[in-house]
Amino acid sequence: MKVPRSRSKGRPTKPFFPPRPRGLVGRGAELTALSARLAAGIDRIALVGAGGSGKSMLACALGHRVRSRYPGGVHWFRVGAWDASTLLEMLARRLGIRMGGDLDRGEHVRQALLSRPPLLLVLDNHESDRALAKLLNRLQGTPATFVITARRCLLSGVEIYPIIAPLVSSSRSAFPRVASLTRLLRWHPLALDIADRLVATGAIAVSALRRYLVDSGVEAISVMSHEDDIAEVRLLIDWAWPRLSPSARAMLAALAHCEGDDIDAESLAALSRVRSAPGAAIEALARWHLVQEPLAGRYALHAVVRHMVLGRTRFSPQRHFEHYVRLLERHPERTNLEQTHLFAAMDHANRNSDLPGALRLERLLARLDPG
Repeated sequence: MKVPRSRSKGRPTKPFFPPRPRGLVGRGAELTALSARLAAGIDRIALVGAGGSGKSMLACALGHRVRSRYPGGVHWFRVGAWDASTLLEMLARRLGIRMGGDLDRGEHVRQALLSRPPLLLVLDNHESDRALAKLLNRLQGTPATFVITARRCLLSGVEIYPIIAPLVSSSRSAFPRVASLTRLLRWHPLALDIADRLVATGAIAVSALRRYLVDSGVEAISVMSHEDDIAEVRLLIDWAWPRLSPSARAMLAALAHCEGDDIDAESLAALSRVRSAPGAAIEALARWHLVQEPLAGRYALHAVVRHMVLGRTRFSPQRHFEHYVRLLERHPERTNLEQTHLFAAMDHANRNSDLPGALRLERLLARLDPG
């Protein structure tokens, strides 16, 4: 059973791009080099590096630096493992591309891009080489430039730009407060960021954190179970987890098991069933940089933190499905903001052969795209 795809009638949608990242340290050379590559006409470039190396933050900073070159706009998409059809649907919805007639979805998007000024599309957290190859081949020759972030990218025809930790080549620390932990944490930006916040908030002293990390085996050689199984981050999460409130841990579980994108504070409280002082739980997570805030009041997890939380929590995907379908049934005007949650609901209904759920989505999409 397949959930019907929507037919966009071209209603204008707001372009989405995250705010300029704060605290970007030691990336000046990379930004200059990447900006020059785009100016030279490179239109498909992948920022590739280990989980937590700073790919997404660098892509965001790059978008802000070069946005004046793209009169068609600069747009951000978290793509994950979506299939090519879903990726095209996401582009069509975001860009307000008209669909219908005899052309298939890919050709509609291609023809629309050919008629528009140059634009920059950032495809963040790419996971499916096969899906992305289909997308890029369908849109080749259009005035669209693609910046991709990925832990790995096995695609020919795409320029690979390796991303390493900032300042590592000069053996300098980007986090002075925990500079003595830099080598111990192997210059890992995410680990150093979390360690810096633990120390800055007085949760633990640098010396005590060093002892904990060493005693916990941070220097041991072990086989990673997954690309996001970063030992340095795992040990910091292990330290923080028992010191978080049950409400904060419930919110981490809701974020980790969500197949959509960032979640607003009200939805996060509802999904995690935190009824008492949800703001305090969110603040506790934000204080230690265990959550990200890509837009004001909306929260997400870094992929590495998500992997750590998934391994220690359970959460029913049906809860996400019900919440977001009900939300969009009541507030269809929020579709652009909650777009990835809508596509996650579609995939959930597909996987589970959920006919009643598919019919609800069909009715919802019919409301969103009136004939």
